[in-house]
Amino acid sequence: MNLDTLKPAYGSVKNSKRIGRGTGSGRGGTSTRGHKGAKSRSGYSSKAGFEGGQMPLHRRLPKFGFKNPNRVEFKSINLDALQSLVDRLSVQIINVDLLIQNGFISKNDKIKVLGRGELKSKIEIQANAFSQTAISAIEAIGGKAIIL
Repeated sequence: MNLDTLKPAYGSVKNSKRIGRGTGSGRGGTSTRGHKGAKSRSGYSSKAGFEGGQMPLHRRLPKFGFKNPNRVEFKSINLDALQSLVDRLSVQIINVDLLIQNGFISKNDKIKVLGRGELKSKIEIQANAFSQTAISAIEAIGGKAIIL
């Protein structure tokens, strides 16, 4: 085998259709574009969503809903996940940097601690928001819930 003898596998390469090269080719005349109309002309492009003059789908369906531009999205973390983190790393203070390093959140996420699970260790947790059940569970064991 040499570089000059390499060629693609048989049947893997097809010749392109030579359109508009005379009537003898079978693809001359209208060049596979049909007769007349905008689609047969060069430079034709339809608008996105155009349905031939019929009322397009995006105008037939009603608008509904509301997206609040000021909504604050929180990434939720439960107490059982924090307890597993404490068991693994044996830390007393859980902050944003620690959660980022351990893959719980990404850099720009805001955190809300929720109250699912049981907390066994007395820890100090720093987060953007807490649920009432989470605060009561943390303070019942002697820890602190610090809102950033």
